[in-house]
Amino acid sequence: MKTDRAYTEEYVSLAGIDHYLLHYRSKPEDPVILFIHGGPGQSETFFAFVVEEYAARNYNIVYYDQRGAGKTWLKNRKSKPDTEILKNDLLEIVLYLKKAYGKNKIGLLGHSWGSVLGSMFALEHPEHTLFYIGCGQVINIMDNERTGYAILKDTIYKSGNKKDIRKLEKIGEYPTDYFDMKVYRKMGQIRSLQGKYGLAQDFSKTVIDLWRRSPVMGMKDLLPFMTGIMTNMKVMSELMSFDLRKEGSSYQVPVYYVLGEKDCQTPIEISMKYFEEMDAPEKKLYLIPNAGHAPMIDNVEAYRRAVGEIVGRYGGLSN
Repeated sequence: MKTDRAYTEEYVSLAGIDHYLLHYRSKPEDPVILFIHGGPGQSETFFAFVVEEYAARNYNIVYYDQRGAGKTWLKNRKSKPDTEILKNDLLEIVLYLKKAYGKNKIGLLGHSWGSVLGSMFALEHPEHTLFYIGCGQVINIMDNERTGYAILKDTIYKSGNKKDIRKLEKIGEYPTDYFDMKVYRKMGQIRSLQGKYGLAQDFSKTVIDLWRRSPVMGMKDLLPFMTGIMTNMKVMSELMSFDLRKEGSSYQVPVYYVLGEKDCQTPIEISMKYFEEMDAPEKKLYLIPNAGHAPMIDNVEAYRRAVGEIVGRYGGLSN
């Protein structure tokens, strides 16, 4: 285990492979949150320091790289996941953290693809879940892509940018009910245009800057970041048919959504509709101003306040 003033890193052997975990610790009595990253196959430990290192926290938080992503992939390059495997990995990691931190339950925070895993876990394993926080919450990926693409087309046509109009015409049919590399390339082109018009996270410059500053990233970590989609083709294909509404909307644990108000990648009107229909012991929606799909990057302070307020409900409780 590598130790630093702000964080600790470790690999733990669970479900047949070594998983990478990044811990930002607070007081032992504080609740524990497990951050479940997006993608599929895109580790988000590179930006953890921006959110966690420079502010007082009322929670311990653990970021981990899923099978097929980040430093976990570097240790297990031949292991290609599917959704069921990742769900089982998540259960094993939660059980490990409960024991390591001496907790009865763990809070979950799922971002983007991670919100799929997090929601399913909260529905299926309330006995292990203190609360669930959805960020960039995925309800139905096809609905997300249709809505986001329609907003993009409307924005570009209104702009009159002939070059971008031609790019849209070249993309053609989108989305499709299947996933392959051709569809992936279309998705990349759409994300680039959405980023240009402020409709989705423009990672091009942001990621490079955060990567350079991150205390846990090195040159070798670029490889899984670039090849994650190839390793996770099966997961991505399964995601195309995912519908959280079919998984259920009756939760036995508190549920909170922290959404960027400008998010067109997982459009908030879809997330909010599901949230309104949801049944949970407690639920609350936080809209983060001036933020898109990644509010923890777009508006760090507002994101921190929202998470801190949520966790404050559980401070000092037996958890």
